[in-house]
Amino acid sequence: MIPSGHTAVMASRREPPDSLEFFPTPPWATRALCEHVLPHLGLMQDMDFSACWDPACGEGHMFEVLLEYFGGGGWGSDIFDYGRGYRVEDFLDERTVIGSPPDRPHPEFNISNPPFRPAAAFVRRALTLAPVVAMLLRTAWIEGVERYETLFRDQPPTLFAPFVERVPMTKGRWDPDASTATAYAWFVWVRGRASLPPFWIPPGCRRALSRTDDRRRFAAVPEPGPLLAAAAEYLPCR
Repeated sequence: MIPSGHTAVMASRREPPDSLEFFPTPPWATRALCEHVLPHLGLMQDMDFSACWDPACGEGHMFEVLLEYFGGGGWGSDIFDYGRGYRVEDFLDERTVIGSPPDRPHPEFNISNPPFRPAAAFVRRALTLAPVVAMLLRTAWIEGVERYETLFRDQPPTLFAPFVERVPMTKGRWDPDASTATAYAWFVWVRGRASLPPFWIPPGCRRALSRTDDRRRFAAVPEPGPLLAAAAEYLPCR
């Protein structure tokens, strides 16, 4: 079992190469999956005893939040060693996955924010390993002839769940005060389930699902000063 990183992710970190497209997930976006999307699919009780696996965990921004919900625990891994103690392996190399320690639990849920370019390969691989796969990707990812022919035509997602409000992601670090023009969605596959109509993740999640210790645990920027903190109380959700 990978040790849980309840200390700040910035305590020890290593800069990944640009090719890895490292865009840490805001904690509230992962909680939106667990609080809204998976319950909409009737999977809330399954989370109580199931194990999850994040195969592109980076510094643990998503994985550590998943541990708040998954009673069976789980593990994180990544192709790059970010200095956080997670298993280092190439998820797309079948040999490394097949050779995993036998004491690791079987992952019922494979959940990740994968690199954009090899994301389709991540999904195809994940579908062979877990009955539930959830990937956080740009909403534009639903388009494209190649993805249609290699994935969506034969294995369409069970649920396409776009965020109503924007999910700000910044390269290399999570900045809780960032904004963005990019739209994101959760793509979820449940083995044996037919596709459902889209599910819109409701507005207000950024405010409702953010916790007071998120900045200390995950942010790459310091705590706001008292004036900035006071002003933030009057800012609308992005």
